[in-house]
Amino acid sequence: MPPTTLLLASGGGHEVGLSITLVFTAVLLGLIACLALEEKIHAKKSIIAGVFAIVALMMGIVFHVLPGTAEVHVFAETLTIPIYIPAIDWGVIAIILGSSIFVDVTSKSGLFTWIAIKLTKASGGDPVRLLWFYGLMTVVFSAVLNNVTAMIIVGSLTGVSLRKLGRESQLLGFLLVEGLLTNIGGLLTLISSVPNIIVGTAAGISFVEFFVAAAPYVVVGTVVTIFMGARLFGIVKLGSDEERAEAAALVSGFDENDGIESRGFFVFGAVMLVAFILVIATTSVLPFVSELGMGYVALTFAVIMLARFKSSVDTFYRALDWDLLGFFAALFIVINVMEHAQVLTLIGHGLEFIIDLGDTLGTGLILIAAAAFSSVTDNIPLAAMLAKILGALGKPSDSALWWSVVFGANLGGNLTPIGSASTLVAVTIMHKQGLRISFAGFVVKALPYALVQIALATLYVLLVLA
Repeated sequence: MPPTTLLLASGGGHEVGLSITLVFTAVLLGLIACLALEEKIHAKKSIIAGVFAIVALMMGIVFHVLPGTAEVHVFAETLTIPIYIPAIDWGVIAIILGSSIFVDVTSKSGLFTWIAIKLTKASGGDPVRLLWFYGLMTVVFSAVLNNVTAMIIVGSLTGVSLRKLGRESQLLGFLLVEGLLTNIGGLLTLISSVPNIIVGTAAGISFVEFFVAAAPYVVVGTVVTIFMGARLFGIVKLGSDEERAEAAALVSGFDENDGIESRGFFVFGAVMLVAFILVIATTSVLPFVSELGMGYVALTFAVIMLARFKSSVDTFYRALDWDLLGFFAALFIVINVMEHAQVLTLIGHGLEFIIDLGDTLGTGLILIAAAAFSSVTDNIPLAAMLAKILGALGKPSDSALWWSVVFGANLGGNLTPIGSASTLVAVTIMHKQGLRISFAGFVVKALPYALVQIALATLYVLLVLA
């Protein structure tokens, strides 16, 4: 037996009636509605999700769909802990916490200002060219790191560049496009996202096969998203020679060394950033580290950087977005209760009916349905459930149905700010930059992109991968 295992205590393993499942479905819909009305309610996301987590847990006990406790076996010891503790995906919490601290401390070295100014100079001050630079960086980082870390790093750089150019009015467009591109970049490889790993493993798709199949769509999706972003947010090229000359003169006056107070700390920050990216990208294959996960890596690098400010670390702790962390913790609890209440199973049965409609119609509808459900629920259990259904139906590895799940689970995150961790981080960065955007506001702005991305994915799966 491994040194640490977790088992649910008895008490919640019996069959759940349909009426109870529908009651919990109503609770989930209530959470979504309240998040959509966040500004009218005048409550932070963590409070809204926290209230629903408390209600969902109590209902779970009252209706006997949840065990009261869970048992954790650590070596020879057995620990009993409340059921809501293992419900939280502490790996994601650790990644957000560690990455945020790491980026915040590293920024004090002047490294991110240096990178941003270098990129700004390379763009010649042209906002469209800069959008391409940051868009492509987002996709690459999302493919080799994780979506959250990619968004935190690229979002920080973007703010510096646009402030230097005096184009803060375009920051919302940049950040929204980058947030949407994190989920496109997450499609690129077998290990870019958890749903990819789950579905790819169940279908028997190799790393190379996955990359070859997904790469053309990622290229097209990236290009279309950036073009749409430039068009819908009015980000235009510098039109005249006078504008280009003025922009060139402006960027030539930027000094990338301005924010560097200590050359030694700058070099250390640069080395640590490269090491951070390399270790995060290879976590799954590194001995020992692979068992601890990306959250461990993020926290380790955060602590290393904090050592530079060991007597004033509380400054960085106060700067953390505790609302974001609290929201994720509460959301994980709500989704976990929904799993026990068979809400996701109910969704799975509906999707199983769609699969039976036939290869062409079923494949297209599964992609759309998976995207819709992934926009409001955790795409990991949804992907696992659909992979199990497809496996039970004996679908071969070359069936387009597998790809409809992959594309739907990833792209659904672009429909709402709670559809994926990276889009929520993007909204959080917007708020930090003084840009007010509500749940409904995000949906309105992101919907055209998401619909085009999902439509392109459906055509790609049906015409190319089928």
